[in-house]
Amino acid sequence: MVAQKGKDLLLKIDGDGSGSYVTVAGLRSKRVAFNSETVDITDSESAGRWRELLAGSGVQRASVSGSGIFKDQQSDASIRARFFAGEIASWQVVVPSFGTIEGPFQIASLEYGGSHDSEVTFEMALESAGALSFSVAP
Repeated sequence: MVAQKGKDLLLKIDGDGSGSYVTVAGLRSKRVAFNSETVDITDSESAGRWRELLAGSGVQRASVSGSGIFKDQQSDASIRARFFAGEIASWQVVVPSFGTIEGPFQIASLEYGGSHDSEVTFEMALESAGALSFSVAP
């Protein structure tokens, strides 16, 4: 994959449950991380006392974070309502020249900040809440 513009990494939400995704406006930075817990099966007979792991086990998860400014009251209200309701919604993360990750996420944190001489900013973090799908970029 060649260098890509960071602005092309998009975070989208299914705003009304219809499968129609809308880009979360105003995000200046975005990050997606995948993690998989391991299951240690090392015992006294492990070769050379090296750790052994059980393949295909453990819990997989994805986390997404972003920060920026809200561009309009509608996107602010939508994110805020989902956070306070503890709602799990369908989200997409579009990574240019890589593909699209799609599935259920819950907003795990929502923070607001600002300086006296600049705009109000926000940060949010999403945690996966079920199986995710991946489709390769065309």
